[in-house]
Amino acid sequence: MRLLAPVLAALLLGTSAQAGERTGTLRKIQDSNRLVLGVRDTAPPFSYLDQNQKVVGFAVDICLKIAEAVKRELKMPALGVAMEFVNSSSRIPLITNGTVDLECGTTTNNADRKKQVAFTNTHFLTATRFVSKKDQNIAGLDDLRGKTVASVAGSTNILMLIKANNERKLGITVIAAKDVPEAFLLVETGRAAAFVMDDVQLSVVAAQSKDPAAYVVSQETLSNPEPYGIMLRRDDPAFKAVVDRATADLYRSAEIATIYDRWFLKPVPPRGLNYNVPLSSALRWAFAHPTDEADPAFYAR
Repeated sequence: MRLLAPVLAALLLGTSAQAGERTGTLRKIQDSNRLVLGVRDTAPPFSYLDQNQKVVGFAVDICLKIAEAVKRELKMPALGVAMEFVNSSSRIPLITNGTVDLECGTTTNNADRKKQVAFTNTHFLTATRFVSKKDQNIAGLDDLRGKTVASVAGSTNILMLIKANNERKLGITVIAAKDVPEAFLLVETGRAAAFVMDDVQLSVVAAQSKDPAAYVVSQETLSNPEPYGIMLRRDDPAFKAVVDRATADLYRSAEIATIYDRWFLKPVPPRGLNYNVPLSSALRWAFAHPTDEADPAFYAR
């Protein structure tokens, strides 16, 4: 027993030291035995509820791959993965206050947001446009002069709309909707002439409508192609290194094409719609060269 005592003490000290090495989010996940994903219920095909009320989507698949990497890093194969619903207004506060560990949706990575949170490697590129009814013959922003236009509260898109409205003195009345479905409903019911948002989300919501042929997405853009990234807490290099490595490995592999095709080029639940959004050359390049670069000009290739 006397001989065993020092050995046991050393083992205990080693375990304690190993636990002490973990900091930040990795320590939080280890101590709570769960990783919390911030997800959306109405952002297809990135993050939404299917016919079984299960959260699915392109960004969700990516986050689940990250979760597997976290399990390996912590040597916790039975680690729980929980999901918490977020929206445009709550997503950053829920990341910064520790409620959510990763935000898996359609959040644009930009310089202003990087003052509050961090992002992993880009998983999508999109530009800001608007959708309107074809019979309104709205070709560009100038045709919206003096009209009511919707966007989503807390999004970069509504800031771009306000900026363009002020700079071009368009006299647009801006309505801030809580989410994409609510904003599109304003156009559908005639309460707004147009809805400003990321072009991929506009294509999706129009495809889901009762009469997809009745709507058109503008050729005019309010932005360069902007990067979406999975969001995480700032100043947490250990956790970011795990997340960056997991996404870089995935994006450089053939598996990312399979995941992309599943959500953008094939029928998806619950209605079997095919959004038919081909992988752009800019995004293909970004997958081959993983980066968390926020500047849209960086992707203009």
